[in-house]
Parts: sequence; C-alpha cells; structure tokens
Amino acid sequence: MALVSVADFELKANGKLEKNALDYYKNGAGEQVTVSLNHEAYKRLRLRPRFLRDVSHLDVSCEILGEQLQWPLGIAPSAMQKLAHPDGEIGMARAAGKAGSIYILSTLSTTSLEDLAAAAPETCKWFQLYIYKERSVTEQLVRRAERANFKALVVTIDTPINGDRRADARNKFCLPSHLSLANFEGEMAQGVVSCGGGSGLNEYVATHYDPSITWKDIKWLQQLTHLPVILKGILTAEDAELAREFGCSGIIVSNHGGRQLDTAPATIEALPEIVAAVGNDLVVMLDGGIMQGNDIFKALALGAKTVFIGRPALWGLATNGQAGVEQLLHVMRDDFEVTMKLTGCPSLADIQSTMVVHESAYWTRF
Repeated sequence: MALVSVADFELKANGKLEKNALDYYKNGAGEQVTVSLNHEAYKRLRLRPRFLRDVSHLDVSCEILGEQLQWPLGIAPSAMQKLAHPDGEIGMARAAGKAGSIYILSTLSTTSLEDLAAAAPETCKWFQLYIYKERSVTEQLVRRAERANFKALVVTIDTPINGDRRADARNKFCLPSHLSLANFEGEMAQGVVSCGGGSGLNEYVATHYDPSITWKDIKWLQQLTHLPVILKGILTAEDAELAREFGCSGIIVSNHGGRQLDTAPATIEALPEIVAAVGNDLVVMLDGGIMQGNDIFKALALGAKTVFIGRPALWGLATNGQAGVEQLLHVMRDDFEVTMKLTGCPSLADIQSTMVVHESAYWTRF
C-alpha cells in the first residue's frame, strides 16, 4: 500500500509495534476525550480560500528564535523512541534536519544528549526538560544541553503527576530491559524498566518529578542558563500572560497529546485566546492533532508561528526508521504546499486570520 497520508503511516505502524509500545504512544488519559478533540476540532474549522493569485512559486520558510527553517513544522518531544524502532531519536533528529525542521529531544530519551548531538550536528535541536525534585539533576541536564549546542530549553509544565493513562496501567507499562533512559545512570536510567504492578512510568514520575514547582522555579531556571526558555503545556491566556511576565521566550500551546488532563480543550481551540493575549510579545507555537497540510495552515492562520507533530513522526519511525520519518515529513510538506496554493498564499505572510472560520459562521446565515 502506498503511504500518502499520516493515517496510512499510522495503519502501517499499528501492524509493526508491540502492544506495550503501541498503546503507550497511541492512548491518552481518561476516556480519551481530549485525544479525539485534538483531531475533531480541526474538522470544525472551514478554510476561506482566495483565488486569482500567483502561486507559481512558494516560500514556506520561517525564522523561529533566530533559526532559519525550511517550513513551519517540527518534531515534538516523545519519550523512549527506540520503542518504535532501533533508529530511535537519532533517526528522528536526522530526518528533521534533512527536512529543515526543529527536533526536540525528550528528557526521557533512549539516546543521550551527547550522542544525539554528535549524530545530528546539522539539525536545529531543542531540549525538553522536566524539573526534578533533586534540582541538581535538572541543573546537570541544562549544562549538558548547553555544551551539546542545543538551542533552547522546552520546559514541560503540565506534568506535576502523570495523567490517568489507563492503557499503560492495564499493560503494566515498562521499558524493555535492553533499553534505558540514556540521559541518566543507575536507578534513574532503569527506573521505567521495573514496576510494582501498575505503569512503570507513573511510578517514575511520582518518584522524581517535583509537583511543587511554581513560577518561581521558571525564574530559577532562567537565571541558571543563557538558553531561551520555552514553556510547553500552556492552554489559557492567563498562563500565557504569566509566561510573558516571567520573561519566557516562547510557549507551546499543548495538552500533552491528550495524555494528561482529559476533557481539556483541543490545542487549536485554545490557540486564539492565547494569541490575542500575548501573540505580539512571545513566539506562540502549537502541537496536538496535526495530521495534514491544512491543519498546519489553520494553526498558522490562527496565530501560531510554527507547529510540532508527535505521534505522526512516531508512526513514520515505526514504519521504516529514519527513512520512514523522512517520507512522512515529505508527505506532510507536499500536502501543506498544496493547501498554500489552493488558498492563494505564496508565502506564510499571505496567510490571514480571516481565511479560517468555525463552521458555525456558515450555519448562522440560515
């Protein structure tokens, strides 16, 4: 079967991944309402194309925090990528680099910061960070990211505890013994390998992540590093305004792929209020639910400067390692360019907010 959409890659990956890994990647929290919302919300938005415009040449390049990128899509942090394929994080990062995209490495990666930096030196790399109870652990990760030439820190703020991920509990999710959390040593490297009856990841998070963190810890982190600090997990204008007040360089509107708080809004639903509040002051980005080119377009029209994909990239990796991710990104780039041409936008600057409206805008006319 030809792979011509994200859904095709997902179907192929479903047949290749072991149940432990597939359920971990695919499922969300609770009844998975937010997982569904992330996709369904895009379907409720209508495009308003403009015609008789010259779209014979496209320029979809963009600049994000001083980095020149070939297009406004990057790869979001996903933990333990060698569960999907032995190429793991290195395959993902190399594919992102070839596509001219940002790659965000997870703290809970199965490849170390240093090994990834050496294997993908040309890729624009950011490092996703958790704040640990033992602050020296976080500080050491920051210093290693700085030395390895990562360009920004992405602090995930929506995980004081792990969400109610029922599939992981049923499966007693554990990292296979031949893999480890490569940014750590000893117990912290092997902490998801064994579990006491439920999800090994839940136990790891409860043991090590600090549920007491507040905005003062964001200030502490900023004073610790010269790297830009980006907050991932913002879903309200109020928290976006606090991110601005505390001097963050950017935010990623994210609900953790629907894996934390079920019935939280889809990220595309939360985006407009956040852009209205801080869009002139912060780099506003988004992840969650991006499946095709016109999803990217809708997010940009509503104010995001770039978007990130998580699960789709994992489906590409599971399908055929680095080559699968490269193919997946090529499919999405082509689809985005088709949307750009069919909406009459030869460049990102031509995308206007008036080009996207909720479906209700049409029904109220009757």
